[in-house]
Amino acid sequence: MAPKVMIGERPVGPGEPTYLIAEIGINHNGDVEIARELMRVAAGAGCDAVKFQKRTPELCVPTDQWAIRRETPWGVMDYIDYKRRIEFGAEEFDKVDAYASELGIDWFASPWDEPSVEFLLRYDPVCFKVASASLTDGPLLDRVASTGVPVMLSTGMSTLDEIDAAVTRLPAARLLLAHATSAYPCAPSELNLRMIETLSTRYPVPIGYSGHETGLQTTLAAVVLGACFVERHVTLDRAMWGTDHSASLEPPGLRRLVRDIRVVESAYGDGVKKVYDSELNARAKLRRSQ
Repeated sequence: MAPKVMIGERPVGPGEPTYLIAEIGINHNGDVEIARELMRVAAGAGCDAVKFQKRTPELCVPTDQWAIRRETPWGVMDYIDYKRRIEFGAEEFDKVDAYASELGIDWFASPWDEPSVEFLLRYDPVCFKVASASLTDGPLLDRVASTGVPVMLSTGMSTLDEIDAAVTRLPAARLLLAHATSAYPCAPSELNLRMIETLSTRYPVPIGYSGHETGLQTTLAAVVLGACFVERHVTLDRAMWGTDHSASLEPPGLRRLVRDIRVVESAYGDGVKKVYDSELNARAKLRRSQ
């Protein structure tokens, strides 16, 4: 059985309640009040954590794309200016940090470059999430590994050889792996949920699931198949402007997902056959024996 990893005050691993993450990402569209509302939704639904993203646009956007003109809710602007417009800085993350404490919910982020790691360390993060797109970014993996903070690594759009190489750069005692398929939204036929078992067999770390599908059923199936943590994008409205909203859950869907995961967990039992007190009347009335 894989060892457990502490995320904040919660052990995450086999036998523990599923650690539930509402991925806000950039669905706040650069507005801290939208972020706060999404945090309220996540805490109210019973999630354990919310997750954001942190980028240095000048490092993450290729220079040949900087001047591409783009339609945005704030008018037509250069792509680099759009990326700056939706990026949270210290003022916004200070508010996120304070509000998470007020709500009693963990928060962390995916750093997409080394300066973003340094930025996030000021908040004493409970963990770092390495996005699937960054799985082959050796310098970023090395910097995250050096912090002493637990690391969740998403494995979307990656081969097993690439995952093997990434895992060797990260501390096994603080590592969690998330199965994912990096399509937004992802068709059920490409979710490949049996990879949860494959990863569990191959790596002695907690395995979770980062889902980009539109429904709830397959995320519940991921939990039944052994996912120790689950991450789903959340939005106030799937029709909002932005790339991730269409693969996100609206508040009622998030509430149903958390409820149903907890119901499923309560139904696992211990695998020991027994006769429950609630069965005794039926047993007395209906059983025949010779």
